[in-house]
Formats: sequence, structure tokens, C-alpha cells
Amino acid sequence: MLILDSVGIGAAPDAADYGDAGANTLVHTAEAAGGLRLPCLQKMGLGNIPALVTPGLSIKGVLPAERPIASYGAMREVSRGKDTTTGHWEMAGLELKEGFSLFPGQYPSFPPELIGAFESETGRKVIGNRAASGTVIIEELGRRQMETGAWIVYTSSDSVFQIAAHEDKIPLAELYHGCEIARRLGNPYRIGRIIARPYAGKPGNFQRTANRRDYSFPLPEQTILDHLTGAGIPVTAVGKIEDIYDRRGITRSFHTTGNAGSQSKLSELVREHAQGLIFANLIDFDMLYGHRRDARGYAAALEKTDQFLETFITGLGHDSILVITADHGNDPTFRGTDHTREYVPLLVYRPGTPGRTLGIRNGFYDVARSLADWFGIAPTGRGKSFLFAFARIPRGSSRAESVRRRMPRG
Repeated sequence: MLILDSVGIGAAPDAADYGDAGANTLVHTAEAAGGLRLPCLQKMGLGNIPALVTPGLSIKGVLPAERPIASYGAMREVSRGKDTTTGHWEMAGLELKEGFSLFPGQYPSFPPELIGAFESETGRKVIGNRAASGTVIIEELGRRQMETGAWIVYTSSDSVFQIAAHEDKIPLAELYHGCEIARRLGNPYRIGRIIARPYAGKPGNFQRTANRRDYSFPLPEQTILDHLTGAGIPVTAVGKIEDIYDRRGITRSFHTTGNAGSQSKLSELVREHAQGLIFANLIDFDMLYGHRRDARGYAAALEKTDQFLETFITGLGHDSILVITADHGNDPTFRGTDHTREYVPLLVYRPGTPGRTLGIRNGFYDVARSLADWFGIAPTGRGKSFLFAFARIPRGSSRAESVRRRMPRG
């Protein structure tokens, strides 16, 4: 499972409710960059997807494939929201009918009682408390933070409570503990994520470090990850996956610093013939380019990922399946700096199996249903499997049992 974080493919039917009518991350990125060169994704069928969403629509530079090597479709989110948590949770089988809370952009973003309790329990004051770009607010308040030892707290257009601290002033262990306190205090306010944002350097030259951590709102029910690990099938998380799922249903996790680190780890895991589900998020599209409205940077990251995929798929065994999708949109040409409510692409590749259309899927939770189908465990309660294009494994006989037999002892 490979999540191209924020790579949407056209405004969802309810996009206007979110102020996102007209957004299209892939199509607009391609136009802004003068066309995209994605030969691997093109032959997989990425260029076939826009016309499913809007007849006649295309991605500049990415033609429809006559004989795609992967099955292709688009998924529509049904949960309320357009962020990392709602998107990932829905593809794991959940539906959030009540979205997470959003907070005012201007000071004070978070209510005084929440900030007061956080200051009291951590023993440090808060500065900031408004919506901001992380790099901008650190540059603005970093010197003051180093002088006073206060927390820099800020939010964004997402449901997030972000805590920035200089690593030389507040040790990482204390920052993470502060995030755990904020997580507990923030639950009644339905804050989607608490995010640790450590940084280093000197005034005028601060840089955020790779020691980010996310603390998710408690999951309201079990996900497909819980069901898989409960059936003895290992789940390996790469990138921020473990944080998104509150460390539940994860057998082992590899935190990586960006797309390149995640891609390197994925290649390593395939070479090792890792068993079970490998679940990875490629964060750079969203974090470095979508929110910063950098369409050319976004395009370059897509092209680098395509180069990675060209080599990566050659290492997949005949009994492997690769699912590529996204969690939401983040059109780098759109107004503001927010995520965008969009359809997301769906590509399902199995070596040697010709592709076919999977159509429009109503609910990201079709992913969870399909994973249950693939591993031969009891189906999840929501969604429909899209694996009709592939050989089915009778439940109970199972690919699950085959995976367990191949697992190393201990």
C-alpha cells in the first residue's frame, strides 16, 4: 500500500461545501509545470483516470494507456474532512460522520482553558497560538522561544495543534512528553493531531529537523490493521503511518524523513521478501510542495517517484500486489494553503495481470475490504472489494495461512 500524500485527481462532488470547487491537484500541477513525464504511472493507467471523474479531462504529458498494466479507478471520500487522518482512517475501514474541530486562524486559535491547562501541566508558557506556516512562525518566534523556553504553539487549516521547540533548548524527550499531555487535553476538543515540530539552527537560519512526531486522536473502532495483526499477518509501517493509526495494528515501523527515505526502505523490504502488508506514506508532496503552493516542486517530486516505481515494480513477486492511492488533495495552484476535497487515484498492480477499469469507488474503505479479501480474513463492515480483477483466495485456505507459514520464528 503506497499513499502518495495529497495527490488528488479532481474536485469531489461535495468540494464546494469545503470551498474547493475546481481543485485538481494532478491536472493543475501538470499544467503549471508544462506537462509531467511519468512513464511508469502512465503505463499503469494513471492517464486513464481523469476521464472517469470528468469526461474529456486529461493530465498534460500523461496519456491514457491502451493496455494498462495495472487496474485503475478513482475513490470518493465519504467521511467529513479532507485531512491525513480522515483519509487514512477511511481507507482502513472507518467512516467519520463527525469531523475534527478546526480553529480560528487569528490569535487566539486555541481556547484559554486549553492553553492554560497545557501551560500548567508542562511548566512552560505558550507563544504563538494562531494559524501559521511552520517555517514562518519558527523564523518569527524562534529567537524568543530560545530566550524564554516557551512552547511555540500554532495551528493551520487542518485540525492540528503543533508544538515547535528548539532541540538545544527543550530536549526531544520533553517535547514528546508535552505532545502526550496536549493529546490528552485535546481529546475533548476533537483535535485531529498533535504534532511535534522540533527545529535547530540559529536566528535567521532555523531548520526543522527530521524528528517530527504525530499524535493521533484515539481511533473509535478497530481498523483493517488490527484485523490483520489479529490474524497473525504482519503489518509493516513506513513513514508516518504508525503515528496516524495511534500505533495500533502495527507489527513494526520505520520512521523516515521524506519520500527518498521511504522509497529506500520500501526497496529494502521488497529485497528482503517481507511478508504481510507493507503500508507506506510519501509525505513530501503534501508537506513540502502542496501546502507551500510550489507546483514545480510538486511536479519534480512526482517525476522522481515515477522513476522509483519503474525499478520498484520489477522486484515484486508474482504473488504480490501493489495498491497506489492518496489520502486527499492539495492543489498547489489553488488559493490558500489548505488541503483540497478531491477524488483520489487508485492503481492496483499485480505482475503479469492486465489492467481493467475499477470505476469510481464510493468510499476509501473499499481499500480495507480489498485487503481483507486479498489476505483471506473476515471482511470489514464497509466497502466493496475491487479485487475482482485478480485471482480470489478462498477464505480460510488462505493467503493468510501461507503468509503465517513463511513468517520467521520469533
